Amino acid sequence: MFVPLQIKSSYSLLQSTIQPRELVKNAKERGYQAIAITDEQVMYGVIEFYQAAQQFDLKPLIGLEMTVLFGQLATQQVKLLFYAQSYHGYQSLMQLSTLRMTKQSDLTWQDVQTHLTDVIVIVAPQLMAIDAVQIALLQSIRQVVTDRLYMGINLSLDPVRRQVIVDLAQQIKTPVVACESVEYLESNQYFASQVLRSIGTKHIIEDPLNGVQHQGTHELKPMVDVEQAYQVAGLADAARETERIAQRCQLELNFQAPILPQFPTPNQEDAYTYLKTLCQQGLQNRPIAKGHTVSEYQARLDHELSVIHDMGFDNYFLIIWDVMAFAHQHQITTGPGRGSAAGSLVAYALAITDVDPIQYQLLFERFLNPERQQMPDIDLDLPDNRREEVLTYVHQKYGHQRVAQIITFGTLAARQAVNSVGQVLGVPKYQLAEVQQVVRRQTPTNQKYTLKQVVQASQALQNLMQDDPLIKLLIEVAEDLEGLPRNVSTHAAGLVLSEEPLIDTVPLQNGSSEAGLLMTQYPKDPVETLGLLKMDFLGLRNLSIMDEAMRLIHQTNPDFSLNQADLTDPLTMKLFQIGETDGVFQFESNGIRRVLQQLQPDSFEDIVAVNALYRPGPMNNIDHFIARKHGQETTNYITPALEPILKNTYGILVYQEQVMQVAVTMAGFSLGQADSLRRAMSKKKAQEMERMRQSFVQGALQKGYQESVAQQVFDYMDQFANYGFNRSHAVAYSKMAFEMAYLKAHYPLAFYAALLSIEPNPEKEIEHFQSAKRMQVTIKNPSINQSDSDFTVENNGLRIGLGFIKGIRGDFVKAILTERQARGPFENLNDFINRLDERWQNEKQILPLIYVGAFDRLGYNRAEMVQALPGLIEGASKFQTLSLSDELAPVIDRRPELNINERLAKESEYLGLYISGHPVNQYAKLQARLQSQVISHLKADQIVTLIVQINRVRVVKTKRDRREMAFLTVSDETGNLDVTVFPSQYQQFKTNLQSNQIVVINGKVEQRNQELQLIANRIALARQVQVETTPKRWVLRITPGVSEQQIINLLNQLQREASGNYPVIFYDAATNQAQQSRYHLDGENKVIDHLKELLGNENVILQEMG
Repeated sequence: MFVPLQIKSSYSLLQSTIQPRELVKNAKERGYQAIAITDEQVMYGVIEFYQAAQQFDLKPLIGLEMTVLFGQLATQQVKLLFYAQSYHGYQSLMQLSTLRMTKQSDLTWQDVQTHLTDVIVIVAPQLMAIDAVQIALLQSIRQVVTDRLYMGINLSLDPVRRQVIVDLAQQIKTPVVACESVEYLESNQYFASQVLRSIGTKHIIEDPLNGVQHQGTHELKPMVDVEQAYQVAGLADAARETERIAQRCQLELNFQAPILPQFPTPNQEDAYTYLKTLCQQGLQNRPIAKGHTVSEYQARLDHELSVIHDMGFDNYFLIIWDVMAFAHQHQITTGPGRGSAAGSLVAYALAITDVDPIQYQLLFERFLNPERQQMPDIDLDLPDNRREEVLTYVHQKYGHQRVAQIITFGTLAARQAVNSVGQVLGVPKYQLAEVQQVVRRQTPTNQKYTLKQVVQASQALQNLMQDDPLIKLLIEVAEDLEGLPRNVSTHAAGLVLSEEPLIDTVPLQNGSSEAGLLMTQYPKDPVETLGLLKMDFLGLRNLSIMDEAMRLIHQTNPDFSLNQADLTDPLTMKLFQIGETDGVFQFESNGIRRVLQQLQPDSFEDIVAVNALYRPGPMNNIDHFIARKHGQETTNYITPALEPILKNTYGILVYQEQVMQVAVTMAGFSLGQADSLRRAMSKKKAQEMERMRQSFVQGALQKGYQESVAQQVFDYMDQFANYGFNRSHAVAYSKMAFEMAYLKAHYPLAFYAALLSIEPNPEKEIEHFQSAKRMQVTIKNPSINQSDSDFTVENNGLRIGLGFIKGIRGDFVKAILTERQARGPFENLNDFINRLDERWQNEKQILPLIYVGAFDRLGYNRAEMVQALPGLIEGASKFQTLSLSDELAPVIDRRPELNINERLAKESEYLGLYISGHPVNQYAKLQARLQSQVISHLKADQIVTLIVQINRVRVVKTKRDRREMAFLTVSDETGNLDVTVFPSQYQQFKTNLQSNQIVVINGKVEQRNQELQLIANRIALARQVQVETTPKRWVLRITPGVSEQQIINLLNQLQREASGNYPVIFYDAATNQAQQSRYHLDGENKVIDHLKELLGNENVILQEMG
């Protein structure tokens, strides 16, 4: 029985196309009974491989390939293969891989030889010579591993080189074993494998259309074919030796429930006693909700503690409590809870969460079901800019060897596969861009599409493949490589803790944390199956915003606490009612803001319900929810028993916990059984559902309900349970949202200063500025003497920070602030330049400061300073060492300020927004004449006229007839809007559709997926509409040289030929009096020419009337 011993999987990143599961499946089909995995240096795929082998009833051999350095100078490189004979051997492999990946360079034999307990070593087939050096090297290996050393051989070597290996093996008295390197599963995957390697090396393959014709020889061949080939080569013993190695490897991995670290309690108390003490103390600091009693809280606490203890989770809760206690002691703002953990009174008493589960009717069993042995899952929300502080604390408390981050793998998704393969194949950039554009259109960022699905759905891509064989090859190879791991990164939240050193359980490598944590080589699922405790520390930007806002508030109000944020606060509730929730966690999108406007929430429960409903699936119930709240739709219940459970949600099943409550009330289920029902309904397993239905109906019958009613209720739950949302999570996250809205309502300056300092998305920044203005917050331009790096609160306004200016380096900002702190404010632009280090005396860094108004109050306007800047810089460099720089500085000439459009253009360029106004504002009179609306006031189904600036234009072709149409993003001072321009309108108005153009758009407002958009009907340039609609009059100055009759004759003629809306006024220069006439003419050139011919150029004026 031949066993393949040298196989790299796709986890030897960018070196192999073999996925572990596919490897095992194909090995089984090709007659193998055992198979090895030997990835280079790493063990990333070991657990996936091991579990797949168990599923397909193959014996898995866990191996590792590594280049080891020998010799006194460590210059001799030898490729070795290591295999675990037992669990101790597996631990040895983990030690080797960890050492290599933390050292980040090849290991020496001195490094390796101390980690070879229960490890079989094969010298991989390679070029060797029979000499003293080679023999001594092999003897040094054999001296350590004795009879566990083998010499590898394969059929790719020519007979002479094979004989050298055989002779060497005889000299050192060690067996020869067949080592056929498997690099891909099928011979026709050779080219894809070469492309994959080239992606890693950034090598461009020459003549790929010829290269794809070549077949490989390192595929996974059927076992009988390999045995026969070795028989023919006279190496049958080497093939049989693979089976002996497989027999020597007897490794079993233990998959078990997490083994919790023991929390170090004070005074050697047991964990349960200490946990109970902490909970009792914590509960005394929590208020009792209205309508409930102390004894009710105590009974709930006792029940939860009992369940936690019986399930063995006392230490887990203490570990979480300790982490949160550290955060609170260091004034790190934490979230009120996440997921079902908010349903635990123990968590509330320990201040792990900040939601009272009794007050909000949250169920502990939704979090921890005593009838189902499963780890509790408490995820901790932390400010993303302070998460490292918490990681550092955990690292220091439990030790470097017992704490690690968790690895995750970036894969070659459809777009990246196309891009990477295209570059390797040398596809011309313009062609690759065309393919990428087609793929991008078919793969929205929020949806997962495989490349095969894209090809099937896109006629354009099919056409490109038919027209060009290189494009066809690109797509075919990209399909083969799609989904393969490309790189490693760190899991966004995961951390593992262990009672024993982690290296005993999982291989490690260096992590990316500033705290210096290690990182597991296994991703999160294998980590948990091996019994390690995984904790999630999630960094939330919204908590960073709240944390910074609290810091700013405490500068003037040190006693303020978020506990003061009453969840019935009218001012905060008003923000939700008017949809002014930009920047508020979970309630930022335009769609959910419109839902709030329609619903008019007047209680915290309404806000929780909106948060739960505004998701795919349950979103369909939003209109019913709103209509029932406002009495426009009747609320009916299948049975009166449902009313207490569904009353707050107007008869609509919104929360998963409502399913559980119905099961308890109607069928007598325990809460644990009810949670099992909830899980069964979400998984939709037919047999389990039928068993649950019978139990539910039987229980309902015993409680006196009719079978038809029980069946109807079960069907109703089954219909909506899949859409039901975790109420504990909804309450916790809605509480965080309300707290953010409270800060926005009561401390808008601190809120927006924090929001704008932390928001990384430029498009969002513009929305936040618009929102701040609606909240009557004054935005002040950057100031060289008053701005900090971030936004700051200043005299009832927000001062933009210098760090917000585009094109200015962070170290330049730091230098400015340091100089200002050391020597005081800058007197003027010249003083500023002269006080700078010479490296910063350049136009590239200083011009943005001028254009955004940072020097506006220092004596000169922006145009003057821009003009003078080169001379000031030159003067500073000449007189840097003299104290006469001010006296010798060039004179700044006076000149007119930049016009408003120039100022706005520069502000937009360097700030990404407008401070001096908005380009649309110059058309205020036109807005009044047209009675146009603003974006923030739009409602669905309106026919409107808007004056807006075009921010972005995206032209596409319709699928049916390939006609061009466009999608626009437009803005005014109040907000942004998406506009759809269908083909007929696009053909008519496409010349007007340019970025930064100000246009007048007429169209209909539509609502799709709770988002408003405009369907354009007419689009005109605002400047043309202004000319056409501005009231004018003809003023004719009467002079002695022209008779009255001549004028009347001409006007009668023009009235017949060019009648219009512009009245004609006679102006008598001699008397300085104006007189109305009966004539009304248009403004065409024909009229102007005739009038000027008669009266003279200077005596004819077409005058605007306002």
